[in-house]
Amino acid sequence: MAGLASSAIGKGFEGVFRGIKRVRRHRPIHTRGLRLDGTVVVHEHGLHSGIAWIDQPGRAPATARVSRSVGTADGLPDIMGLAVRVHHPDNGAGPSTFSDILLSSTGWSVPGRFVLVPRLRLSRTPFGTMMPYRGDHGPVLLGARTLDPAGLPASLRALERALGPSTWRLGLFFATPLGAWQHFGTLTLVLAPEAEERDLRFDAILHPLAGAATYEWARRVREPSYALSRRPPGVD
Repeated sequence: MAGLASSAIGKGFEGVFRGIKRVRRHRPIHTRGLRLDGTVVVHEHGLHSGIAWIDQPGRAPATARVSRSVGTADGLPDIMGLAVRVHHPDNGAGPSTFSDILLSSTGWSVPGRFVLVPRLRLSRTPFGTMMPYRGDHGPVLLGARTLDPAGLPASLRALERALGPSTWRLGLFFATPLGAWQHFGTLTLVLAPEAEERDLRFDAILHPLAGAATYEWARRVREPSYALSRRPPGVD
């Protein structure tokens, strides 16, 4: 029954995306964004999430994109997206690989962490994955919150001016679906205005988090719309 329900929801999302893509052929949602580059540091925290990447201290380069989901006019609230690509170091067995983490503006408590929330101020925005990863000890959510600077707006043009050459620093957290958030790392980002942003795409299905699995019901919800978004414009 759960599989049928998740498949139905996934098909519903696909239908919505298909309609939007007829108008927004390049990206159905998150059409406007800014590219950032930086570093992810997983601290010596002594916590046990059951996901290898969270539980093993380390440092890795990161590529990110902050975007407005619906595409409302600057100055109006919008659901904010923060996509982060973690580039895992070469272990000597071949080229480095990467994981994509997709975060959206949500609440922070329960049940708000499962609800998309339009925001006006980026610095006050909690970001979350909404759907859990499957770790060794059960479901795990990821979250992020700005540590500094304060006063960052959600308007992309205003954000570009406000951030300038400064560093955007976010705390990284994990939690069980109903549990308290645990701080495990730090993400530091700077704007990369000269880097290509238009064709920068993230996919949490094709590039899963290292050491984590995906629940089948979550895959059924996500995969149809993700597959549609991967197709080049004009391919149905």
